[in-house]
This record gives sequence, C-alpha cells and structure tokens, in this order.
Amino acid sequence: MDPLYTAVATARGDGRNGEVTSSDGVIDERLAVPEEMGGPGGEMSNPEQLFAAGYAACFHSALQVVARKADVALGSSTVTAEVGIGRNGGGESGGLDLAVKLIAHLPGLDQDRAGELAAQAHQVCPYSRATRGNIQVEVTATT
Repeated sequence: MDPLYTAVATARGDGRNGEVTSSDGVIDERLAVPEEMGGPGGEMSNPEQLFAAGYAACFHSALQVVARKADVALGSSTVTAEVGIGRNGGGESGGLDLAVKLIAHLPGLDQDRAGELAAQAHQVCPYSRATRGNIQVEVTATT
C-alpha cells in the first residue's frame, strides 16, 4: 500500500492510565481505566472511546460515499459507534476482546434503503475492512 496519509500517535506512561499524543499535537489526552473496569474513570478518555470516535467518523464518511454513488441525499445523518471490551471467554488467562455496534441514523429514508446503504458502507469502510474477521461488528440502521 502507498499511504495517502499516515497518522502518528505515541502512548507514554502507564498504558491505560497514561497519555497519548499525536505527532502534530492535535491529540493530547490523559487516559484512565474506566470505573467499570476497576479504574479511576473520571474526565479522562480511554482507548475504547478513541477507537469509537475514529470508527464512527470513518464509517460516516463511507456511508456518505455510498449514498452519493446511489444518488441518495443523507441530510442530517449520524453514526454512533459503541465499542465494548470484555473477557473473551477464555477465563482469566484468556484476555480481552473488543466488540463494536455501529448505528447509522438516516432520517428521511425508508428502513430498507437505510439498511442497504449501511451494509454497503460496511463493505467499503477502512475500519470495517480492517476489523472484519477479527472482532464482532454489528451494523444497524435507523430512520
């Protein structure tokens, strides 16, 4: 692959209780393990929130591309990504896995058309292609 753009980010400190920065300084976040996972939580971000934000934005772009090709106006569409993290069933030694639920809200479209566009976006979104076969990703469309 010949990259059009390369994002660079660095993590330092104590991993999930550390800090992440982007090479251009736009991202400069302190991280904390969420309370639900036994951490302090609070007003700091975590890797799952950052992944959810990136996936939602990328999927929304893919949705706009497939809608334009189908000559469909999306209007005030949104995409919400819910990224869950949990035990993978292998017990304490099994580690953690991610699961994603993408909700494409496409007001003004009929449900069938909204579902078709969301399914097409899932085929072309780079995040969807990167995660396919690796983690569970559920795509739903609402109108």
